[in-house]
Amino acid sequence: MPENTEKQTFTDQEALDFHSAPTPGKISMAPTKPMATQRDLSLAYSPGVAVPVRAIAEDPDKAYDYTSKGNLVAVISNGTAILGLGDLGAMASKPVMEGKAVLFKRFADVDSFDVEVKTTDPDEFITVVKNIGDTWGGINLEDIKSPECFEIETQLQDLLDIPVFHDDQHGTAIISTAGLINACHVAGKRLEDIKVVLAGAGAAGLSSIALMKAAGVKHENTVIVDRDGVVYRGRDNVDQWKAAHATDTPHRTLAEAMVGADVVIGLAAKGAITREMVASMAPRPIIFAMANPDPEITPEDVRSVRDDAIIATGRSDYPNQVNNVLGFPYIFRGALDVRARQVNHEMKVACAQALAALAREDVPDEVAVAYRGRKLKFGPDYIIPTPFDPRLIWYIPPFVAQAAMDTGVARRPIEDMDAYRATLRQRLDPSAALMQKISSAVRGAPNKRVVFAEGEETSVIRAAWAFKQQELGTPILVGREELVRQNATEAGLVFEDLGIEIINARVSPNNVAYTEALYQRLWRRGYLRRDVQRMINQDRNYFGAAMLAHGDADAMVTGVTRNFNMALKEVSRVLDVKSTLIGLSVVMARGRTLFVADTSIHELPDAQELADIAIQAAASVRKLGRTPRVAFLSYSSFGNPPGDRGEKVREAIRILDQRGVDFEYEGEMPPELALTPDARTSHPFMRLSREANVLVMPAIHSAVISTQMIQALGGATLVGPLLIGLEKSVQIVPLGSSVSQILNAATFAAYEEGIAEEG
Repeated sequence: MPENTEKQTFTDQEALDFHSAPTPGKISMAPTKPMATQRDLSLAYSPGVAVPVRAIAEDPDKAYDYTSKGNLVAVISNGTAILGLGDLGAMASKPVMEGKAVLFKRFADVDSFDVEVKTTDPDEFITVVKNIGDTWGGINLEDIKSPECFEIETQLQDLLDIPVFHDDQHGTAIISTAGLINACHVAGKRLEDIKVVLAGAGAAGLSSIALMKAAGVKHENTVIVDRDGVVYRGRDNVDQWKAAHATDTPHRTLAEAMVGADVVIGLAAKGAITREMVASMAPRPIIFAMANPDPEITPEDVRSVRDDAIIATGRSDYPNQVNNVLGFPYIFRGALDVRARQVNHEMKVACAQALAALAREDVPDEVAVAYRGRKLKFGPDYIIPTPFDPRLIWYIPPFVAQAAMDTGVARRPIEDMDAYRATLRQRLDPSAALMQKISSAVRGAPNKRVVFAEGEETSVIRAAWAFKQQELGTPILVGREELVRQNATEAGLVFEDLGIEIINARVSPNNVAYTEALYQRLWRRGYLRRDVQRMINQDRNYFGAAMLAHGDADAMVTGVTRNFNMALKEVSRVLDVKSTLIGLSVVMARGRTLFVADTSIHELPDAQELADIAIQAAASVRKLGRTPRVAFLSYSSFGNPPGDRGEKVREAIRILDQRGVDFEYEGEMPPELALTPDARTSHPFMRLSREANVLVMPAIHSAVISTQMIQALGGATLVGPLLIGLEKSVQIVPLGSSVSQILNAATFAAYEEGIAEEG
């Protein structure tokens, strides 16, 4: 294994666990058609499948219409240049290729599968891919060493009638070119006038300088430098790929070439660029030090000699990260949507220009939080969009698609670009972005102090560590400091200088005030002062809730070591209920996000409680940025068959009718009517405009059983139940929750408290 860097925030074991559990690997296949009846089987396979088979035999392009080819990309490698690890073989590259497939799906809704080819012979590699290439709508080559990668890509693009794209070359080229366009804009320089030095003449470097030339940089104003020095015309032992970029220059070293240069593009190694070299550059120098994990020169070293420099790196802990994920998903999204035959220079330039243009636009708040809550504004520290910018999916692909259309490589031109953009907005699964949106909002809001009540538990400590590392707020661990630190050390975590607070409830100086306040709440409920003193001293839920009540913290998460009802009872003795108390579970499955209530509080709610649950759930969903459409679920459909529980639901509907609430609601109905509009033909009176997204359950047992069954069966993610309605934000996780569950709950607690303050 490679040596861990200072910035690594996980252990090697955590990385292995991530890749192995609960299912090995990072990708799987999900069918897009039902397979529930004999008719489904007949249509999907024999005899129905024969119909598209014959259609494709007559016209191979029909594969785009009748198979998944049009949204399918192969990520193919032989493992000869894995990340920064080198030639470790085809099978060792599989985790990286799977990771690339995940990024394709997450950022651009492109289905992707990895193919590892066990050969280092370029001709053999080309033969293999050529013979299987028609399976996909595009091919993303990955982690293939230079110079073989140039030959492989060029030949495959000639042999195949689909886009073939080597991301190690072109991804970096596209993002760095976008950054260069904007850096020149900020520095007041023109592409055609700048002098550019490339330090590192590998695949990414050569592709970057080529694309920059296509964008406007003049060939005669460039100098490339490899490990043997400047590549000048007439130099011996230079391959054809470097020779294409050789210039007539008297310079023979990188230091000589950088004197008076406007731009240096670093794709070499740590230390390749010195402060003296930077000092010799022209005014307002542009320095892209993109080696990973350590740049050719750190921004700090650059600043020590040049305060007028514009700097980009390949790292996320500095501004202006050159991250390939900004490019390849959207290049392929646009190329696939017009069924392009290739990704040409014009499409790459269009992508770079679109990225540059997006960075110059006003930055919404949810994007700004990715930069530690700073309000982003186009300038020296913001010349490249952030990877989680939600606008990327609908902003970039149309430019790529238009370039494909303009250059004649599009099989299916797009007639209405506005409609295409609207379609792109809807492509990404909103559930995948839910926690990202909440996390972004938390980072962008004023810092929240979140109590992790069971602070001695290793899972809680790790969640608090992640909460701090992700800059979501200030975690406070309640527990004995010696034990907390011991457990943290055993987990491989070091708390020094991280800003995680540890408070021992037994010896806290606030115990007297907390005890007195709680005693005054409970003295008429059978509690003596010594009882309350013991509760504050020895029970972390009472202590943590008291911190919230006294303003010493903002939010709290608990529940890992005791059941929900006990934790809620303890917290409720300290904090008031400000509105209807409910449990709201979020179910994310198959492109849908559903909110289910009540999943933790009301065992058998009456009609009034059902109405109140609906109002509280709808308000919470609206705070999350969704338009609530509430369905009251039941075993019956509008009175058929009749029953007491159904009547309570009908009464809840009448109560809401009288209140005149501002959200859609309907009931009682089974899940099929709520979630499948096509099933409503027998009920034309239904008031929901489309499928419901808020499901109010008739009783807690149906709510809990249904949500947990969905999660247990797989294919769905369950968040919650989220506790809504207390005067301060407290989240109670299930017993034995994982680190990610605790982290999500803490994040939502901070988010909910921020919403409450805004309200």
